[in-house]
Amino acid sequence: MRTTSELSRRSLLQIAGAGALGMALGTHAGAQNTSRPPNIVFILADDLGWADLGCYGNTYHETLNLDRLAAQGVRFTDAYAACPVCSPTRASIMSGQYPAHVGVTDFISGHWRPYARLRVPRNRTQYLPLEIDTVAEALESAGYISGHFGKWHLGGRAYFPDQQGFNDMVVSEGWGHFGNKSTPDQKWDEQNYLSEVLTDKAVGFMEKNKEKPFFLNLCHFAVHIPLEAREELIEKYKTKQGPEGRINNPIYAAMVEHVDQSVGRVLDKLDELGLTDNTLVVFFSDNGGLHIRFDGVGEEYVSTQKPLRGEKGTLYEGGIRVPLIMRWPGNMNGGTTCTTPVTSLDFFPTFLAASGSKPPTQSLDGVNLSPLLSGGAVDRDAVYWHYPHYHHCAPSGAIRKGDWKLIEYYEDGRLELFNLTRDPGEHHDLASIFPDRATALRDQLAAWRSTVNAAMPTRNPDFDPARQYEWGKYEGPEG
Repeated sequence: MRTTSELSRRSLLQIAGAGALGMALGTHAGAQNTSRPPNIVFILADDLGWADLGCYGNTYHETLNLDRLAAQGVRFTDAYAACPVCSPTRASIMSGQYPAHVGVTDFISGHWRPYARLRVPRNRTQYLPLEIDTVAEALESAGYISGHFGKWHLGGRAYFPDQQGFNDMVVSEGWGHFGNKSTPDQKWDEQNYLSEVLTDKAVGFMEKNKEKPFFLNLCHFAVHIPLEAREELIEKYKTKQGPEGRINNPIYAAMVEHVDQSVGRVLDKLDELGLTDNTLVVFFSDNGGLHIRFDGVGEEYVSTQKPLRGEKGTLYEGGIRVPLIMRWPGNMNGGTTCTTPVTSLDFFPTFLAASGSKPPTQSLDGVNLSPLLSGGAVDRDAVYWHYPHYHHCAPSGAIRKGDWKLIEYYEDGRLELFNLTRDPGEHHDLASIFPDRATALRDQLAAWRSTVNAAMPTRNPDFDPARQYEWGKYEGPEG
């Protein structure tokens, strides 16, 4: 593990420079408490798609609180999860590194196709390594109290948040949204809806620690399948006319509103405690939305990410582009939209900059987003993905550089090239029209894989064309 002195010069300059900016901006008029660094509230939804919120154009789902947050903050149009499935993105948030760099490239514990053309690599570890400094551990150096409430999915009990720098935690476990299990045991019954109980814990944590700088990590299981919501909300959407040509699932819509209600309760508590002006609020999703439920109930359509192509488990935009809203009063141009590509790796350096915390021992792959909040720019050449697994796509990698995005498929080396500004739905593959550009991006993607020591799939000696779509499963928790 590298020491702080071995951090890349670029990462240190970004953090140090942005930290000075953040602390200066933190003294704006109207902040209730500028004698301490800002509170940080990070709210993560599960499987929530880019097109699922009202402020992103959805007219069926009702998300009044998130729409309010967007009206007060900055809404990002081109925000990306580091992976099209959950655990790797969560690892990127906690570590500030690409999933391939961490060694967790599939959900924990992963799955595979024993007879497919390629033998895929397994996660280097089935947990976030303890030697990595998490966001919570870094913030501790600036006096923060950290609490995690909700889904973790970064390893078993020995790797839970209380082993990764969090002072308080409730980790939701099991499968479902009613009567869930948790560590520590909360004695939930079948009437308890998970997002509501987690929000209870989150607002209680803020109340308890209102006199200290705190980091709240509220990680919902919603809107992940199974499809479950309170009946009164489901009935509301059953009677609502949705737009033609879209997926208008009443249960899924109710689950989205449950998440929105949670956000509203958190925002209201910040107002009640007089902490709004000194709190950075971030809302994000761990990957793109799911089209069809795969929970043994049936193939019921859940959502669509149109105009984006694809869904969770693919490297098309629908699998990796997600909602991102940030609000930091006095440090941003409120009610604005940012079109700069950003990624889940960027939260760690942003939180360091805001808090003035010491850098972690590991190098950081992301950039500080603070300048974007006030209309500035960030220095980054490209964003990368490495997903060497079978899911709703074949093993593949991708790079976005400016307007251009390339996907490389590892089975046969096939390339797809898209101009996302002109073709956000990725309908027109331009690889044969611009072969030099495609080759250059492929070579840059390969060079990046080398720098992060990305594990690659290999030819499968057990390849069987007749059985190649059969699924196998590693032992361990569900993904």
